[in-house]
Amino acid sequence: MELTVLASGSKGNCTYLRGGRGALLIDAGLSARETLRRLANAGADASLIEAILVTHEHIDHIRGVDVLARRLRVPVYATGGTLEAFSEKCGPTSAEIRRCRCGEAFAVGDFSVEPFAASHDAREPCGFSVAEGDLRIGCCTDTGTVTPSIFDHLASCDAVLLESNHCPKMLEDGPYPAYLKSRIRSKRGHLSNPDAARCLQGLADHIHMAMLAHLSEINNTQERALLSAFEGLGLYSDQIAVTVAPQDPGPVHPGTCGFRL
Repeated sequence: MELTVLASGSKGNCTYLRGGRGALLIDAGLSARETLRRLANAGADASLIEAILVTHEHIDHIRGVDVLARRLRVPVYATGGTLEAFSEKCGPTSAEIRRCRCGEAFAVGDFSVEPFAASHDAREPCGFSVAEGDLRIGCCTDTGTVTPSIFDHLASCDAVLLESNHCPKMLEDGPYPAYLKSRIRSKRGHLSNPDAARCLQGLADHIHMAMLAHLSEINNTQERALLSAFEGLGLYSDQIAVTVAPQDPGPVHPGTCGFRL
């Protein structure tokens, strides 16, 4: 399997996951046109996409879902709460909508997909673990804490795409108003660098690769996120490949902004 991040952060989130014969999109937070442009730049084949998996209804994750699903003629999978909120925001759609439930795996082509509950200020947010054959990738990009359930799902994976949103000191000293800082720090906000590092520390015996995602442009830097992750991994830092998902990767080649198993 090959994972390519097309966008990661508050301006939009979209990940292309290719298997042996098909592919999935996890979120579509860019316009449909921009998503297709970035797919082409990445050398990714949009015609292979079999479904769009949606983690939650915030606009940076759903902006292009409706148009893209109809253009590609693929179904959209999301939890019941996410679908209700999506309908309230976007209105009726002719796209094929399919409800999924956390803890219940479903098949899309050769993929086995299992949603798991995340802790975020959305209606019914989730992450996804996606398996094909003996390989499994976990994606958890918006959560304020790593619950035991989230950890267990990620621990079953060979590689993870994990949120590392903010440096606590940069957030505290930064320009955001107090209410927004409180939201970000909360258990239903966004994962900090130290929280992501602790999660990776626990996963060190299980995973081979990790990509840090949804970094704040204001309250984080790639260097701080990576340093924190490496400190968390300790002696495992030389054994697990850790990279950072850029907000806008620009023209990329397959695997440049992702990883391959």
